[in-house]
Amino acid sequence: MHRPIEDYALVGDEQTAALISRDGSVDWLCLPRFDSPACFSALLGDEENGHWRIAPKDVGGECARRAYRPGSLVLDTEWDTADGSVRVTDFMPQRDQAPDLVRIVEGISGRVTVHSELRLRFDYGSVVPWMRRVDGHRVAVAGPDSAWLRSEPDVHSWGKDFATHAEFTVEEGERVAFVLTWHPSHEERPALVDPYESLEHSLEDWRAWAGHCSYDGPHRDAVLRSLLTLKALTYAPTGGIVAAPTTSLPEEIGGVRNWDYRYCWLRDSTLTLGALLSAGYLEEARAWRDWLLRAAAGNPADLQIMYGLAGERRLPEQELHWLDGFRASRPVRTGNEAVRQLQLDVYGEVVDSLALARRSGLEAGPHAWQLQLALLDFLQDAWSEPDEGLWEVRGQRRHFVHSKVMAWVAVDRTVRSMEEDPRLPGDIDRLRKLRDTIHRDVCERGYDAERGTFTQYYGSRELDAALLLLPRAGFLPADDPRIVGTVDAVQRELSHKGLLRRYSTTGSEVDGLPGDEGAFLVCSFWLADALHMIGRSEEARELFERLLALRNDVGLLAEEYDPVAGRQLGNFPQAFSHIGLVNTAMTLFAHEPHGEAG
Repeated sequence: MHRPIEDYALVGDEQTAALISRDGSVDWLCLPRFDSPACFSALLGDEENGHWRIAPKDVGGECARRAYRPGSLVLDTEWDTADGSVRVTDFMPQRDQAPDLVRIVEGISGRVTVHSELRLRFDYGSVVPWMRRVDGHRVAVAGPDSAWLRSEPDVHSWGKDFATHAEFTVEEGERVAFVLTWHPSHEERPALVDPYESLEHSLEDWRAWAGHCSYDGPHRDAVLRSLLTLKALTYAPTGGIVAAPTTSLPEEIGGVRNWDYRYCWLRDSTLTLGALLSAGYLEEARAWRDWLLRAAAGNPADLQIMYGLAGERRLPEQELHWLDGFRASRPVRTGNEAVRQLQLDVYGEVVDSLALARRSGLEAGPHAWQLQLALLDFLQDAWSEPDEGLWEVRGQRRHFVHSKVMAWVAVDRTVRSMEEDPRLPGDIDRLRKLRDTIHRDVCERGYDAERGTFTQYYGSRELDAALLLLPRAGFLPADDPRIVGTVDAVQRELSHKGLLRRYSTTGSEVDGLPGDEGAFLVCSFWLADALHMIGRSEEARELFERLLALRNDVGLLAEEYDPVAGRQLGNFPQAFSHIGLVNTAMTLFAHEPHGEAG
């Protein structure tokens, strides 16, 4: 039986990340990149698909306590036994050449016997490597992959059942470090890292970065942990930010809504940029903006909703039949077929991001403006077409209201930029007319006057949590009765025990999929923002407090939450959820002194 999703913590080196459970097992790790095949895949299968557990011998349960060291992504996990207490410190150093996973065992009290079981399985658990000893190291090789395991000091290890075992004792103050290093099998072994020096350097690096956080309002620790998580989900060589480091963690246990999120979505761009800029992370915001410009370059008609870490366009979807899935949630997928979809909202997200960057002083040169005008030329006609919408539905295309509004945003931000800087070229009169046309069309065809709410798509009675973004987008003033009515309707009709679904999956054919899903966490953050904007700040704060309580013990959030079972669902940790947390904290508390709201 798989452990709950919230039982995992994250360590990473800004190029990939590992998930470590409360029982000390690394159950997911892709090497060398976030989107590479996993060498530990127990998360989506079982231990035979790869894992690495370090824990006191004969202790089958979870740890007594665990926590990140303040301001870092260094994880401490501690066990108490009848013989004493022991700590395992996990981290991935900022890589110089090759990725390293470091696990340091330290005695806290007494004398504890510790067991390590390493079961490497390349290519998502399907390939058993050849293991051998070289210069006192254990070396695993299979096809293009090679991994080296060593300990300092050296401890007795042996092979059994295609796994590498080690056993040793530690007393108070004694330490044993394990280092697992990956490299292409055709290359020479990379230089060895000193695990103890790497620990100190990692702490220094993470804490120096955390020290630049400018937010000093209530719940600063939660905001900083979310920012550290976003930093960990950044692919440092390009500045792209993955939606999550995992694939196929289910939106419904036993269901088929299992997707690969190890890519970069344009839909996240404005909210991501806003979160980074508002917290004082200008360089990260610039790197993300530059990634966005590179990814979006080309024919505007070919703009995709997502890209690979370096802007790759081809992300073919396939199913891994040998993996049973998290708690029998199949299929397990890699790649994402939604990359082929038309989602008109991404044009608005890109243009809004460029406008936000420009206002914040992140100038990008004339090529960025030329790209923006090219996107607007495409939208001149395309805005009126149906699309798959923000949520990447796999049903038929529809005239989604949120998509139309974001097309309006693209035009509106361009007009505003030209009004602020008359030197910018472009036909502003044509764009003003287009902006008015889209606005009028949405208000006439996307609004249900009888119920006093905007709808999910033209002619429907369905609602969509993305409608909560209308006041943030500036489509109508927050106090407009149509906005207030929409917030009330969404809260009433999409509420699931106080949290929000994206849209109704009951009796609806919108997404073209069977089954159900949990409450989508970022939507509840959007509700808190909208409630605050329409003057219901106390209610917004209460909702925000409830959302904070859904984080796991180390402050992480998945994509969704099941309020009935009290469990997190979906890929984990989810960038969108943590972006929502940061932005809502900024919305609610940016002008309050630290600690005023708890």
